Amino acid sequence: MTLYTTFDSPLGTLLLTGVRTGTGLALASLSLPGQRNAPVRDDTWRHAPADFTEAVSQLDAYFSGGLKEFDLPFATTGTPFQRQVWAALEALPYGATTTYGELNAALGGTPARVRAIGGAIGANPLLIVRPCHRVIGSTGSLTGYAGGLPAKQALLTLEGALLAAP
Repeated sequence: MTLYTTFDSPLGTLLLTGVRTGTGLALASLSLPGQRNAPVRDDTWRHAPADFTEAVSQLDAYFSGGLKEFDLPFATTGTPFQRQVWAALEALPYGATTTYGELNAALGGTPARVRAIGGAIGANPLLIVRPCHRVIGSTGSLTGYAGGLPAKQALLTLEGALLAAP
């Protein structure tokens, strides 16, 4: 059964979904308002805010500048290749950025695989907590964020990777 709650963030109301495991809740998705391919609530989902207490606490600390790294269990999804890319995203430190090409090189990929890296990043169901917003274009441009470029810019500014607009 899919459990869900919402969280009011500086980016808007986030939708969190999860599943119960033998040890508690595993976060399955975190989506932003207007995000492409975001999960859509249906009648089979159960509103269970108490199950998301730790996730909400960590998100609150992140948005207030007090948390640099999330420590939450995630539901296992994705192909082996996607999971490899997502693990690399999880290793990106707070306030740092990398490019699609640099990420591909770190994973031992060929130049032709950069598109596949982008596809795996685009399929990331855990925005913010699995920091795909830290991947930028080779020219330093902000590209390709399912939650929208304004959200990506806001997250990178929060983390100090971008200067705030005057």
